[in-house]
Amino acid sequence: MNGLPMAVPEAGLPARVRIHEVGARDGLQNEKSAVPTAVKAEFIHRLAAAGLRTVEATSFVHPKWVPQLADAEELFPHLADLAAAGVHLPVLVPNERGLDRALALGADRIAVFGSATETFASRNLNRTVAESLAMFEPVVARAKEGGAHVRGYLSMCFGDPWEGAVPVHQVVRTAKALLDLGCDELSLGDTIGVATPGHVRALLGELNEAGVSTDRIGVHFHDTYGQALSNTLAALQHGVTTVDASAGGLGGCPYAKSATGNLATEDLVWMLDGLGIETGVDLAALTATSVWMAEQLGRPSPSRTVRALSHKE
Repeated sequence: MNGLPMAVPEAGLPARVRIHEVGARDGLQNEKSAVPTAVKAEFIHRLAAAGLRTVEATSFVHPKWVPQLADAEELFPHLADLAAAGVHLPVLVPNERGLDRALALGADRIAVFGSATETFASRNLNRTVAESLAMFEPVVARAKEGGAHVRGYLSMCFGDPWEGAVPVHQVVRTAKALLDLGCDELSLGDTIGVATPGHVRALLGELNEAGVSTDRIGVHFHDTYGQALSNTLAALQHGVTTVDASAGGLGGCPYAKSATGNLATEDLVWMLDGLGIETGVDLAALTATSVWMAEQLGRPSPSRTVRALSHKE
């Protein structure tokens, strides 16, 4: 768009950022009306065509808990061409039953979803934090034995709607436990969007001091208080190069009602383009994809960048 945003690099930032796109899984899991499998498949194909090389595809959970993703077995085979082309298609699995379902379809990137707080672990997994880690242990071990890459999501890293502020040392303890199980990378989730830049830097610093290298950390911010981009910038300044985002700003959390949408991928790409940071993403194609998806859902995208670019003459 006429050379905008103008790229003005800033010293000390990464040259390239890997965007972990979560719109098709985290973004759609809260939808009240069922999204057809064909629409999901088309959405993922469009995201990949826009240049996203990691697109979280679905979740192999019991349909009772996340009915919107009950079609995982039907959806995943429709993505075989993307996998063959080198697009990473992570899937979320809660337990060994979910892992069996995912592996049977050839999934080679697995994610488990833990909590830094006891209340959310109880509400989300019906287990204590320790019990959930014990449940993940054979999942991670078997996935690794099969050659799969494993990501560990850690939710409620910056605040919990029931427990309030979450001590940094508590988050670090659970994060290390997930990595000790064998996870290849860790995604730090600001599930209810209450993080601020100083808090982000403090957590990343304490993780480093505890022996967790920055190259194993990704960040996952929600924009409840409008802080997602500023928090992302703080993480980039610390050296983080993996950022989770959701096309069009879709998503929330079915177990934390105060959680609003994820950081919009378009808003992230606009900022990264302006900083001269490579992503491989075509912003115009991505915006068109989110406009299309918003039409399928029957409501406008909350992404500011999508709204700004889609209203241009």
